[in-house]
Amino acid sequence: MDWANMDLNRVQMAITLLVGGAAVIEDLARRTISNWTSLAALAAGLVCQSLAGGWRGAGSALLGAIVGFAAFYIVHVLGGRGGGDVKLMAGLGAVVGIGQLLMALIWVSLTGGVIALGVLGWSAAAKIVRPSRAGAVMAIPYAPAIVGGVWLTLLGNQ
Repeated sequence: MDWANMDLNRVQMAITLLVGGAAVIEDLARRTISNWTSLAALAAGLVCQSLAGGWRGAGSALLGAIVGFAAFYIVHVLGGRGGGDVKLMAGLGAVVGIGQLLMALIWVSLTGGVIALGVLGWSAAAKIVRPSRAGAVMAIPYAPAIVGGVWLTLLGNQ
């Protein structure tokens, strides 16, 4: 592969699909995201950004990881996200780089909001059908929102 002329966007989309898909499966099945998944995203992001942009690309990946981590860590400390979500956002922050991170965070938030509305609607419908579950609180796995938001960011670059 000619790394100097590689289509960075397609590589980013492939990484997001592969690593993000694994994270979504883990989060939906076990309500946890393993460290190896987030580390795989981080490593792949650093490699692809470095090969595409040299030291500048590596810096973009590192800043994307740091800012992605920080943005989600604040919410984690306040009790709104799990640690796996924080690490996944750091890994995928490296994949998109600092230049696309703000748009990714916006899309992640919008995607999470849509998913939350769907869960609330489903929960309300379930309470109508089965009132005995009226007090149940449903946790929402956030990996689908993270991966979906990053995917939408990269899709916008096509």
